[in-house]
Amino acid sequence: MAKKEKYEDISTHVVELLGGKDNIVFFTHCVTRLRFNVKDKTRVNQDEIEKLDKVIGAQWSGEQFQIIVGQDVGTAYKEVLAHNDLSGDGEVPADDTPKKKFSFNSVLDAIAGSITPLIPLLIGGGMFKVLLLVLTMLGVLTTKSPSYVMLNAIGDAAFYFLPVFVGATAAKKFGVNQGIGMLLGAMLLDPNFVTAVSSGHALSLFGISVYATTYGNMVFPSILAVFITSYVEKFFTRWTPDSLKSLIVPFFTLLIMAPLTFWLLAPAGAFLGTYLTKFILWIYGTAGFLGVAILAAALPWIVMTGMHTAFTPYAVQTLATTGTEPIVFIANFISNLDQGAASLAVGLKTHHNEKLRSTALSCAVTAILAGVTEPAMFGVNLKLKTPMYGAMIGSFFGGGFAGFMGVKAYAMAGSAGLLGTPVFIGKTIMTFVWALVGMAIGMVITFIATMILYKESPATASQKVEKSVTESVNVEPVAE
Repeated sequence: MAKKEKYEDISTHVVELLGGKDNIVFFTHCVTRLRFNVKDKTRVNQDEIEKLDKVIGAQWSGEQFQIIVGQDVGTAYKEVLAHNDLSGDGEVPADDTPKKKFSFNSVLDAIAGSITPLIPLLIGGGMFKVLLLVLTMLGVLTTKSPSYVMLNAIGDAAFYFLPVFVGATAAKKFGVNQGIGMLLGAMLLDPNFVTAVSSGHALSLFGISVYATTYGNMVFPSILAVFITSYVEKFFTRWTPDSLKSLIVPFFTLLIMAPLTFWLLAPAGAFLGTYLTKFILWIYGTAGFLGVAILAAALPWIVMTGMHTAFTPYAVQTLATTGTEPIVFIANFISNLDQGAASLAVGLKTHHNEKLRSTALSCAVTAILAGVTEPAMFGVNLKLKTPMYGAMIGSFFGGGFAGFMGVKAYAMAGSAGLLGTPVFIGKTIMTFVWALVGMAIGMVITFIATMILYKESPATASQKVEKSVTESVNVEPVAE
C-alpha cells in the first residue's frame, strides 16, 4: 500500500485549482508559503484552494499567488512536485512567461529577493558579534586577544562583503550570470580602489570622474548594477552567434557595466542606502518612542499587505553601517509575542470550542517561543477580530516603553520570539533587560485587553474559526 501523503489534498487538487499545469510558470516556496506565478490569474480558484485540507490561507501578493501552509511547507512543496510531475527547483518551463508590470510591489519584490537569501548569513555573522560582546563583558576575551581578532573577522566579513554577496543573489533574482554579479560587487571592494578613496586621490575612468566613496556594507549599489546588467547581458546573448557567446557576452557586458557602475549606479545606490537609513533614523529621532509604538501596533497589518519587505534593506543597511538597529527589530519582537499573548487569552477563555481552545494554546506557545505567528494571527486573532485589537493595544504600550528606553538590536534575528532575544545584548546588559521588560509589558497588556474584549459566542465560535484553527497545525514566522 502506498504511503499516504501528509498534504495529499493539496498535492492532488492545487494544480487543477490554479488553472492547470500549463497555467503555472513558476513554483517555489519560502518559510511558510507555496508561491506560484501564473499566466492567467482569472483561472485561479482561490475560494476552493482555501478549502483544501491543511491550507491556512491564500492571497495574492503582487503578481504572485501564495498559499499559506505553515512551517512544514517544504514537505508540501515536495509532494506537489512529485504528485504533479513537476521537476527541478519548481520552475515549469514556459517560453511565454508573462513579463511583470513595473509597480511598487515589483520593486519591493526585487529588493527582497536580492536580500532575503542572505538572511542566514547575516544572522550568523551578527550572532558572532553578539558572542564577542558577551565574552568581553564577562572578561573572557579582550579586544586585543588573538581569538577576539579572528572571531571579529568572521562577524565583520558577513557585512563588509555585502556588495559581493548581494551581487550573487541579485544575479539569481534578475537572471544574470552569478559570476558577473559577484564581480560587479567585488570591484567596489578592490583594495587598490579602497586605498585610493581612503587617501583622497581623485579617480577617473576614460576621463570621466568617479565618485570616491567606500562601498563596504552596502546593498543597493549591487542591486542597481545587476538589475541594469540583466538587460545588457540579454542584449548581447540575443545578438551574439552561439559559437562566440562564451567570449563576447561576458566581456562586452562588463565593458559596458563596469564603467557605468563606477560612474553612476554604485554612487546612486550608495546615496539611496545612506539616505534611506538617515531618513528612518530621523523619523525615529523626531517621533521618539511613539515611532516604535506605532510600528509595533501596526505591524500585523503591514505584514498582511506585504509592505514589511520594505524594512529589510533598511535593517540590513543600518546594522551593517552603524552596528545597531533601534526600530524594526524590537517592534517585530513585541508584535510577534503579543500575537501569542492574544492567542493564549483566547485559548484560556474559550470553553465551548475544544478545537479553537487547543489550537489557540498551541499557536500561543510557538508564537511566544519562536516568533512563529501566522497561524495565530490569521487563524485565531484576525478571524475573531477582538484578539487582534488586544494585540495592537499591548504592542503600542510595549513598543512605546522599549522605544523610550532606547532598546536596540545588535544582530539580525533568526527567530523573533523569546529564543531570539539575545540579539538585544549590547555593550551593557541593560539594553537586553529593557527589551525583555518592553516585551513583558506588551504581553501583559495584550493578555488583559484580550480577556476583556474577547467574548466567546458558543453558537458562532466554531463557524468563525472551524476551518482555520483545524488546519493551523503548522506554524511560521511573520517576518517572511
